[in-house]
Amino acid sequence: MKIGNVVLPSPLALAPMAGVTDLAFRSICRELGAGYTVTEMASAKALCYQGKKTLPLLDLGKGEHPAAIQLFGCEEEAMERGAAIAAEYSLCDVIDINMGCPVPKICNNGEGSALARDPEKAARIAAAVIRGGGGKPVTVKFRLGWDKGSLNYLELGKRLQDAGVAAVTLHARTRTQMYSGRADWDAIKALKASLSIPVFANGDVFSPKDAVDIQTRTGADGIMIGRGVFGNPWLFQQCAAALKGEPIPDRPPLAQRCDTVVKQIRLAAEQKGERIACLEARKHYAWYLKGIPYAGYYKEKISQVETLEQIEEITKGIKRDLKDPEE
Repeated sequence: MKIGNVVLPSPLALAPMAGVTDLAFRSICRELGAGYTVTEMASAKALCYQGKKTLPLLDLGKGEHPAAIQLFGCEEEAMERGAAIAAEYSLCDVIDINMGCPVPKICNNGEGSALARDPEKAARIAAAVIRGGGGKPVTVKFRLGWDKGSLNYLELGKRLQDAGVAAVTLHARTRTQMYSGRADWDAIKALKASLSIPVFANGDVFSPKDAVDIQTRTGADGIMIGRGVFGNPWLFQQCAAALKGEPIPDRPPLAQRCDTVVKQIRLAAEQKGERIACLEARKHYAWYLKGIPYAGYYKEKISQVETLEQIEEITKGIKRDLKDPEE
C-alpha cells in the first residue's frame, strides 16, 4: 500500500502511543516485522518554541523508514509552523495528526479527540499541516466520535479527505469509551467504503487471528496495532504470517525475550540516559513478563530498578528461576 507517494513494505503498522513508542521500542518492532512506525505525539506549540524536551520525540532510528512523526494541537498557525519545523528537523516520510487521544488533559485543551467534535475545524487543522509539511504526506488518526450520541467519523473522514489528507486511521471506539469495550470493526468497514484514500484499521488486534479477522471484516488497507504489542513485539511477525496464510511462528523462549527487553532498555538509555530509561523500563519489562507463572517477585524488583546493572541482575534471576508455560 501507499501513503501518498510513500510505499509501505507491509500493511502492519505500530500505533503511536505516548510513553510507549519511543525510538527504542520502535526499533525493536521494526526488527520484528512492523512495516511502518509512528512516533509518540509531539506538541506543535512546543515545537514552535523549540522545546528541548519535544524535539527528541521526532528522532528516528537508523533505517527507520517509512515512518511518521505525530503532532497534536488545536491552533492552525501553530500546527502549520510545527509541521514545518518537524519536516525540517526530522527525516520522517509522513506527518500524522493526533485527533484521537482521549486523555482529559489533552481534550480539555481542545486537542486530540476534542478536535473531532468540530469536523470543519479539524479539516482546517489538516490543511494547515499540509501547508507546513513541505510536501510530505499528511495522515490523521481519529475515533468514532465523542460518545455514542455523536458518531461523526464518516463526516470527519470525508472532510479530511477533501482537505488533502493522504490516509486515515480509525480507532473504532469513542472518546468516552477510552480503551474499554469492544472496537466497532463494522465502523471501519463503513469508513473504508466511503473514502478513496487508504484506511488503517485500529482496535483490538491482540493475536494473529485478530489481524486476519479485522482485515477480512473491514477491507482496510492497513492494520495499526497498539496495546497488543505491549511486551510482545513478535506479534508483528505472527500477524504477517497469518495474513499471508503461512505457518505462524512461535514466540521465542523466555530467555530470548528477556534479552530483547534488555536490548530495548539499553537502546533507550543511549537516547535518554540511564535514569530515565530505567524508570520507563519498569512498565516495559513487566509487560514482557505477562503470563509467566510466579513472576510477581521479579516484577516487584523491576518496579524499583534505577540502573542498567540492576536490570542485568534481575534478568539473570529470571532466566534461572522462571519458566515459560509455552516451553
